[in-house]
Amino acid sequence: MPKYTFGPIISRRLGLSLGVNNIPYKTCSYSCIYCQLGRTENFSIERREFYNWKEIVNDVERTVNELNGKVDYITFVPDGEPLLDKNIGIEISEIKKRVSPKVAVITNSSLLYLEGARSDLSESDLASVKVDATREDVWRRINRPHPKLSLSSILDGIKEFSKTYRGKLITETMLVDGVNSETKSIEEVASFINSINPAKAYISIPVRPPAEQFVKSPSPDKLVEAHEIFKRILGEEKVELLNLPEPPPPSAHGSSEDWILSVTSVHPQKLEYALNALSGITNDPEGVIARLEAEGMIKTVEYAGSKFIVRWFENRKK
Repeated sequence: MPKYTFGPIISRRLGLSLGVNNIPYKTCSYSCIYCQLGRTENFSIERREFYNWKEIVNDVERTVNELNGKVDYITFVPDGEPLLDKNIGIEISEIKKRVSPKVAVITNSSLLYLEGARSDLSESDLASVKVDATREDVWRRINRPHPKLSLSSILDGIKEFSKTYRGKLITETMLVDGVNSETKSIEEVASFINSINPAKAYISIPVRPPAEQFVKSPSPDKLVEAHEIFKRILGEEKVELLNLPEPPPPSAHGSSEDWILSVTSVHPQKLEYALNALSGITNDPEGVIARLEAEGMIKTVEYAGSKFIVRWFENRKK
């Protein structure tokens, strides 16, 4: 079983994406109320080495070769904030030397006030930066940042990064009903995003079980309003909603148990999609799910009328 990679899975933004998990479980600079992994357990803004960077690179190279290079992106989208890994820059550059797929990083943007973080992120072919709020009070409610972080410094860092980045820059804004869904807040976020000139600005809503039960998606009317505001400020071609159901995943890779455990450790999966993927490598996908659930490795939960499989880490501490 790969130690640092998971998937591949189909992403609306990235196509067929092989995930890289370079950060320990729930180690992050934010504890977002909508996070699909639950509340942050290890709050940190210290960039340091968590794993041997050569092992990460070797794991990625081996997995890509096993997939015959049939991956669109190798994506750093771990259990926490990827830029906390001080070696991510060299990991990206070494991966690009060894295999052909492009490298993406999905970051919450919180460390971009640091020159070193900006430099490391610049090694990527695609950078997705999060901008949920531009008001201090809203930012603290939705992202629940590390107490030493400053929103103004983060926004300045995002702007500075955008000036010199040569890859594809995209943004993601998660809308939560009653938190950052007010018209004025949406307009301010859209205006800031316009100032950094991204290739695409994505608007998303919670579609997986969130960290906090009070988290709700905005109403359809509010979502339409947000989309129209973004279109007016950024231009229609730059705005896209991520509120549609996820596409079915490709057939699972490797052992059925290993695949479901690696994928659900980072991304809760809709039960129907997981069963569809597992059917490519086992005649009994329901049995695989049932065994792992009986062993306490995964759990099935319901959210917004759908069933999801989530990795269960009750006894896992890092």
